[in-house]
Amino acid sequence: MSSSSSLSSQPSTERQRTRATLIGATTVLNWALLAALTQLAGPVPPFLLTALAFSIAFVCFVVWLSLKGESPFAAMRQPLPIWALGVIGLFGYHALYFVAQQNAPPANAGLISYLWPLLIVLFVALLPGERLRAIHVIGSLLGFCGAALLIGGDVNAGGSVLGYGAAFACAFLWSGYSVLSRVTRSVPTAAVGGFCLATAVLAAICHLLWETTTWPQGLGWLGVIGLGLGPVGSAFFTWDIGVKRGDLRLLGLLSYFTPLLSTLVLVATGYASLSPWLAGAALLITLGMLIGSGWLGRRRSR
Repeated sequence: MSSSSSLSSQPSTERQRTRATLIGATTVLNWALLAALTQLAGPVPPFLLTALAFSIAFVCFVVWLSLKGESPFAAMRQPLPIWALGVIGLFGYHALYFVAQQNAPPANAGLISYLWPLLIVLFVALLPGERLRAIHVIGSLLGFCGAALLIGGDVNAGGSVLGYGAAFACAFLWSGYSVLSRVTRSVPTAAVGGFCLATAVLAAICHLLWETTTWPQGLGWLGVIGLGLGPVGSAFFTWDIGVKRGDLRLLGLLSYFTPLLSTLVLVATGYASLSPWLAGAALLITLGMLIGSGWLGRRRSR
C-alpha cells in the first residue's frame, strides 16, 4: 500500500515542480521590461527609483494579502538570518549594480554581472541530491556567449577596480541568493513583501545621503508604477516560487533570454535599434537552453 501511494504521489510532485518552474519562468518576461520601463521613468536618481518601485511593490503585497483575508505582517515574522538573506539579496544586488554601472563601462559591467545564471547552474550542484552534468555546463556557457554577443558590439576598455569588483559581486550575490532561497524553501513567498519594504527604506536612506532629488515627470510615473508592479515587484515573488519549488537549473538557463528579450522590447518601444548581433545571440541562447535542459537528448532518444 505504501509503495503504491508513493508511486501515485510522484506525478503530483512532478506537476507541482513544473508549475513552479513555469511561474518562475514568467520572471524572465517581467525582467525583460526592466530597461524599457526604466527609460520611461526618465532621469530619476537610481536609489530614489529603487525606493519608489519597491514601495509600490510592498503596497501591492499588502493589498493582495488583505484581499485574501490574511495579515500582511504574519509572514514577516522570520528569523534574522532569513531577513539578512532577503534584504541583502534584493537591496544588495541593486546597490552593487548601480555602483558597477557608475564606475565601469555599462556594457562591461552588465556582461560581468550577467555571470549569475552560469553561477546558478554551477552552484546547484552543491545542493543535496543534485549533481553537475556536462550538458548543464555546455548549455550555460552557450547562454553566456549569447549574452556576450548581444552586448559585444559595445565593449570598451576602462573603468575602475571598484566598478568591476561590484559587477562580480552582483553575479555572486544574486546567484547565491537564488540558490540559498532553495535551501530555505519552508519560508513563505509572502515574506518577500517584507524584504521589499526593507529595501525601499534602505534605498530611501541612500537617496537622502548621496543623491539630489529629481521626481518623475508626466508619463515617467507610469514607468515607476510599471516597475513596482512588474520587474521590481511581482517578479521577485514569482522568482521566489520558481527557485524554491521549480527546476532551478532550467530557470538559470532561461534567464539568458532576459537580455535578448529586453533588447527586443527596447527596439519595439523605440529606445534602441536592431543590431547585427541579435540573431546570433538568439541562436546561442536558444541552443544553450535546449542543450542544458536535456530537451535535445530526449528528442534523439525517441
